[in-house]
Amino acid sequence: MSEATVAADWTEAGRKLFAGPCEFIFAAARADGLPPVGAPEIAVAGRSNVGKSSLVNALTGRTALARTSRTPGRTQELIFFDLNGRARLVDMPGYGYATVAKSKSESWGELARDYLRGRPSLLRVFVLVDGRHGLKESDHEMMRALDAAAVSYAVVLTKGDEVKAADRSARIAATLEGLRKHVAAYPEVILTSARAGDGVAELRAHIARLIAERGGSRAATAT
Repeated sequence: MSEATVAADWTEAGRKLFAGPCEFIFAAARADGLPPVGAPEIAVAGRSNVGKSSLVNALTGRTALARTSRTPGRTQELIFFDLNGRARLVDMPGYGYATVAKSKSESWGELARDYLRGRPSLLRVFVLVDGRHGLKESDHEMMRALDAAAVSYAVVLTKGDEVKAADRSARIAATLEGLRKHVAAYPEVILTSARAGDGVAELRAHIARLIAERGGSRAATAT
């Protein structure tokens, strides 16, 4: 089977995964309020206002599944969405916004760390990075926390439609170079645009393949 055929198969698998029912099932503001471990989980993290909610909506083909806001730091909880019983999509609180109250910022960080520690159903965290600016120190800080927790993660560049076509390859290369210092980083970067749809099918395919290859064993471990 050719690489093109394999890629097409995973693209179709990703389309089907996100074309099915997808609904909000849980919101957790504290670690002791997390839902029981169940279906394989895919989490989405990123700096405040990086476009997490917009990308979740684009992935699922909805316009308002995840709330979008111009106010950085609005997502204060772990938001769980069910993908037709096959997986869960988890929207994590944003990080790196300086004017958020210190006490609130610390509580969000504690919630994220508690979630990442010992969550056997968590397959991968997708760290969203603004494609216009590339990796920031707060992104590296988040990735160091993921390295320490031994949680697999991959970087997704957002707002790709606002990056000049001539600059895209260089931005991806610079991001890959930045990942070399992180031991748990997946060596691949996907450039996306929630507005234009760029990279969305590729990200869906990545998630579908991950669930197929690792989801079954993680689900069995969790039960």
